[in-house]
Amino acid sequence: MNPRPLDIVVVDYDGGNLASAAQAATRAAADSGLDATIRITGDVNAVRHADRIILPGQGAYADCMHGLSSGLRIAMQEATDGGTPFLGICVGMQLIAEYGLEHGRTEGLGWIAGHVAPMDAARAEKLRLPHMGWNELRIHRAHPLTDGLPDDAHGYFVHSYALSDWDDADLVASAEYGGAVPAIVARGNRCGTQFHVEKSQTVGLRIMANFLHWNGQ
Repeated sequence: MNPRPLDIVVVDYDGGNLASAAQAATRAAADSGLDATIRITGDVNAVRHADRIILPGQGAYADCMHGLSSGLRIAMQEATDGGTPFLGICVGMQLIAEYGLEHGRTEGLGWIAGHVAPMDAARAEKLRLPHMGWNELRIHRAHPLTDGLPDDAHGYFVHSYALSDWDDADLVASAEYGGAVPAIVARGNRCGTQFHVEKSQTVGLRIMANFLHWNGQ
């Protein structure tokens, strides 16, 4: 008897980039030979029982956090407490921090240390904001998410806020833009990328495939 396909859920909370993230996951699964079903859904039970959870994000921190119903937050909490691998993308990564300061203070999921703040160092150096375009990833520690990435891997970024006061133990990779910008963070089975995996071409597909194959350990 063949094992059932992995159930990959892209959380639907009226946020942006859902379809693009689902398409990237579908292609990454196919290219890496993984039998998986990828679906966009806001169904709480589907999220609770998924094999992998992906939370894309686009727009303001406060709007995205408020878009997550209490039921979805509880379902993601219960699933990830139980070991389900989780990937947050862009604002989806930011939401796993303690709080964000975009449009006032908004409490986050609190899964990693730090808060999301304006990129003041970039502004002080008169760099363009939002930080938009390709930027090299500096890998700080080995992690299954970065397996097989080339030494000159780049991600595609679009953001004006970034994680601040992070715990170095959570930092997997950073980019440079008026100072170090956390690009990949991970704690346990929960991880996130500040850059858009779904827009990062070969590098993004590799990271997505690594996530889909990752068991959270």
